[in-house]
Amino acid sequence: MPPGPAGAVPGLPAQGAAAPGVPTEVVGTYPDYAMAQQAVDHLSDNKFPVERTAIIGTDLRLVENVLGRLTTGRAAIAGAASGAWFGLFVGLLFGLFSDSGWFGVILICLLIGAAWGAVFGAIAHAATGGRRDFASRSSLQAGQYAVTSDAEVADQARQLLIQLNWRASGAE
Repeated sequence: MPPGPAGAVPGLPAQGAAAPGVPTEVVGTYPDYAMAQQAVDHLSDNKFPVERTAIIGTDLRLVENVLGRLTTGRAAIAGAASGAWFGLFVGLLFGLFSDSGWFGVILICLLIGAAWGAVFGAIAHAATGGRRDFASRSSLQAGQYAVTSDAEVADQARQLLIQLNWRASGAE
């Protein structure tokens, strides 16, 4: 790797939550976050120093769940709801400094915000020209989760996690 501007070779960012220079080891891998969280909770219940552990998601992927069809009408309704919230906020600010009729000020601002939100929502959707006629929600998901621990306490963590797996199997 070539030297940086200061003449030194840049370092890689630290992996995991360990202090710089402290090696970590994987003490367990789990197919979902809830199981990894349960493992760390088990370590905590057994007085293990959990501040020396980390849960690391690997094999990340972007998942986009389609929520439904998006029409100009639905885009206008969503825009109206968003505009109403903004109108309520503005109305509350105006209402705080109004001498009288503060409720009317809030209501008028809410209605104006909803109307403008509906107009802009419909225009924004129509401007896409039908290229994206669906609503969706995106999330990052990991393929598996690794529980890591500082190397000097990794064997203790492994033993505690073996106990957890032994109990979960139903063995006595």
